[in-house]
Amino acid sequence: MAKEIERKFLVKNLFFKELGVPHKIKQGYICTEKNRVVRVRLYDEQAFLTLKSASVGFSREEFEYEIPLKDAEIMLQTLCIQPVIEKTRWVIPQGKRKWEIDVFEGENLGLIIAEIELENEAETFKIPEFIDKEVTGDVRYYNSFINQNPYSKW
Repeated sequence: MAKEIERKFLVKNLFFKELGVPHKIKQGYICTEKNRVVRVRLYDEQAFLTLKSASVGFSREEFEYEIPLKDAEIMLQTLCIQPVIEKTRWVIPQGKRKWEIDVFEGENLGLIIAEIELENEAETFKIPEFIDKEVTGDVRYYNSFINQNPYSKW
């Protein structure tokens, strides 16, 4: 069993692009219920199946398994709620942690979200200058929400 402890923020400028490496992501949801989500993700040339519980505070249970790339491509086309999410992720190291900044495409164009995973909810961390308002706990910024409620329609 794995626990995901993460904080989410909006981003106010694109300065982060100079600090990290971009990765292409395509992801879809098989299930988006109140207490659980099941996600299929292509991350560059790898594929994953992820199950997540509902959040309690900044934490939730997360189980992630690598799956064959071809299987994931079929799942995205045939099993996932459409349209799938497409985004570019920049990974930026910060000490023993890393920021992951997602620049959304398609119907979610214009939305940029930064996340940092922590060891515990009380852990402190430095907030880079490109970070804006915190949106942790605001379900509108969950990928599973914007999959069915695109940012362009807010």
